Amino acid sequence: VKQHKFYEGRDEKYDSLILDEDRLLDHMEQMLADAAEEGRGVVVDYHGCDFFPERWFDLVLVLRAKTDVLYDRLVERKYSETKRNENMECEIMQVILDEARESY
Repeated sequence: VKQHKFYEGRDEKYDSLILDEDRLLDHMEQMLADAAEEGRGVVVDYHGCDFFPERWFDLVLVLRAKTDVLYDRLVERKYSETKRNENMECEIMQVILDEARESY
């Protein structure tokens, strides 16, 4: 997202970039098509999945973390308290896991 500038701006509350999903998907569509032509597989690593087309994936894995380990990571990355709390809540409530189940 940073490298190709696939963002629309910055969310000051969470100190993060606002993803431009359309630009990212356009780029990835070509990247995945090129890989398929060459007979290569692709691993997509992202913290959400509800906007990716189902046809792109043969397998979807959701990695989880123990909350104490996750909290320490977020502190080490110097995330704000607001951003830490949001991430912790999402992990506890298994938001991404549920999102993946609903999407795929």
